[in-house]
Amino acid sequence: MKLNMLLAAALMAVGIQAQAADPIIIKYSHVVADITPKGQAALKFKELAEKALPGRVEVQVFPNSQLYGDGKEMEALLLGDVQIIAPSLAKFGKYSKQIQIFDLPFLFDDIHAVDRFQASSGGQMLLRSLEKHGIMGFGFLHNGMKQLSANKPLYLPEDAKGLKFRIQNSAVLEEQFKAVGGNPQKLAFAEVYQALQSGVVDGTENPWSNIYSKKFHEVQTHIMESNHGVLDYMVIGNAQWWKSLPADVRTALGKAMAESIKYGNKVALEEDAGFRAKVIADNKAKVVPMTKEQLGAWRKAMQPVWKKFEGEIGKDLIDAAIKSNNQ
Repeated sequence: MKLNMLLAAALMAVGIQAQAADPIIIKYSHVVADITPKGQAALKFKELAEKALPGRVEVQVFPNSQLYGDGKEMEALLLGDVQIIAPSLAKFGKYSKQIQIFDLPFLFDDIHAVDRFQASSGGQMLLRSLEKHGIMGFGFLHNGMKQLSANKPLYLPEDAKGLKFRIQNSAVLEEQFKAVGGNPQKLAFAEVYQALQSGVVDGTENPWSNIYSKKFHEVQTHIMESNHGVLDYMVIGNAQWWKSLPADVRTALGKAMAESIKYGNKVALEEDAGFRAKVIADNKAKVVPMTKEQLGAWRKAMQPVWKKFEGEIGKDLIDAAIKSNNQ
């Protein structure tokens, strides 16, 4: 009897030791390719986290919607099926109406203005605004300014009339295309190539990295250099999971996350022109610069969207974003 008790105690000790030795598994899911800024930021986080906490954490990165598409990843995060995702800012409208500010067309002059706003008190407030929904905001991650594309040139707003444009699930983006007579169609990112190829939709909007990595330029005849909006992400985690981690693990992971986001944003800035050049070199879609007058016409046609969402977003926040253009 005594021997059995000793044996059971020994086995229990071995089990506890084995359990203690098991690494914390962190699933980081996203919907784009590894070569994009977001993809590279995710891999950098894996590298830095596992280096800082050898044997204590294992970061599993799932790109290209391998685990969850962009329509399911938020639900998966809140259920605890994944620990980290990096959705487009357009995905947060149901949790914070103010985050819709990033979808307003022609609000930011360039990515540097976006950067300044995101680093401001208003931007940081938006980052923290999701905690009440069980979501930890780690930081903003750039992808780049969006370009319009279609199977015809879109020199002026009236050229978009009657065309079907794929959009993310965003009320602002829906109104953006309605403002120029287009028909917005909400589709998951993983479905966009086939939808463009088959004619389910006629056009879309994306930064250069997405256009090239997902080969959208192979199924569109014209890409307009509109820079009309920003497609950025927020890297987020399940708040309950995050708070359950040991304090030293949270500290190390937080540092790795900050460094990975900084790295991803550097990649985004450096590679934007490179992805544009690759699209041009492939010679499959015509890249069309837009004149100041053409852009002015598009801005004038889409600017009523600002007023439509001013009540939900807040005039003060929109004014703060506008000021970021002039610093």
